[in-house]
Amino acid sequence: MVALNVKTADDARELIEQRNLSHVKLGIFDADGVLRGKYVSRDKFLSALDNGFGFCDVVLAWDSNDQLYDNVKYTGWHTGYPDAEVRVLPETCRELYFEEGGLFFLCEFKGEAEQLCPRGVLRRVLAKAESMGVRPFSALEYEFFVFDETPHSVQEKDFRNLRPITPGNFGYSVLRASVWSDLYGQILEMCDDMNFGLEGLHTETGPGVLEAAIQVDEALNSADKAALFKTFMKVLAERHELMATFMAKWSMDYPGQSGHIHLSLKDMDGKSLFYEEGADHTMSTTMRHFVGGCQQLMPETLAMIASTVNSYTRLIPGYWAPTTATWGVENRTCALRVIPGSAKSQRVEYRVAAADANPYLALAAALASGLYGIENEIEPDAPIVGNAYEAPVPDALKLPSTLWEAAQRLKGSDAARSLFGDLFVDHFASSREWEEREFRRHVTDWELRRYFEII
Repeated sequence: MVALNVKTADDARELIEQRNLSHVKLGIFDADGVLRGKYVSRDKFLSALDNGFGFCDVVLAWDSNDQLYDNVKYTGWHTGYPDAEVRVLPETCRELYFEEGGLFFLCEFKGEAEQLCPRGVLRRVLAKAESMGVRPFSALEYEFFVFDETPHSVQEKDFRNLRPITPGNFGYSVLRASVWSDLYGQILEMCDDMNFGLEGLHTETGPGVLEAAIQVDEALNSADKAALFKTFMKVLAERHELMATFMAKWSMDYPGQSGHIHLSLKDMDGKSLFYEEGADHTMSTTMRHFVGGCQQLMPETLAMIASTVNSYTRLIPGYWAPTTATWGVENRTCALRVIPGSAKSQRVEYRVAAADANPYLALAAALASGLYGIENEIEPDAPIVGNAYEAPVPDALKLPSTLWEAAQRLKGSDAARSLFGDLFVDHFASSREWEEREFRRHVTDWELRRYFEII
């Protein structure tokens, strides 16, 4: 048996026995999309398949730098940071690509903690979709910069004067891909071996920047693949004494790094719910309402999609990222790009998402908004023709300009509370407030250069 054939706990046991493994690696994604995990012994793993196991709930209550939130109610010093129950997900079994070998499994929190678990949030949205007779499909694509640096060198340089692996702007470069063919080959091989295969891989405009398009799949699998791609792309880079960053924007000299989400819906028999032959742009009524829901709720759910302070440096006019909740047909200046095609290819591209987004939460926000639009028959406004940055839009469609503002919009959203639950909305919004407050405690290089002598 191979890892990709594992579907049940019995399958997992059989594979562990066949390979006589002494340990297994387990992982669970936190609110920021960081993979937290550990090795467990064979006996511990076999027991966990049936009974689950305990994992400290601090991973739901600290930031990406392991600093404890001081403003959340779910857990903290007041609860003593107990273990929360976790389930192993046999169907997520993967071969570990690198020399360590062995097997890897994803996990999810159970019980009350499941309401805060990013994968659990997405699963609840998908359960809603199923109740509506809908099967969502998605594909995520990422732009990321690769540097000739190590975790030690970037610290020693204080993140200044970093050296990308290639200089200059050279999008879609066959030259760069051929010179770096060994790296490209290992990326493609790793992605295939670990079941998050790529549909495409190429250079983008900017020094050392690549774009990877992950193959389409049902939404939960798609989120797993995206989250694991980001993690193991970093692993592969560091094993080559390189570094990959998925920040929304690492330098004001270059466009930001996208994490666009392509979305489509099918019915339970596999028929496209977005395609209607003869309709304007072959958009079905269902697709129109889906776009309408995404458009209406984007300002209220943006904190789930643009979830770091850095996210908002990307959302500025003229840099290939939207600033308002607009839509258009094949229009890359809009937040929602409708892509007409066949029943197989008709889809919408959710372009506001950046590479730094947690795939589970970004996908949950986009899908839940679209389903909300279908349920409430929300019609989108007129599509934008031309430059969306210059188009007048109502205040209701303007996106929050800071993480703090986005957190307040999320907290005040009745729709978000109905879609994701009060516990999640309050907890996640508070975590984003913490992130913004941590940023405000620091003096930036820009402030020093601007004010140090003159003011």
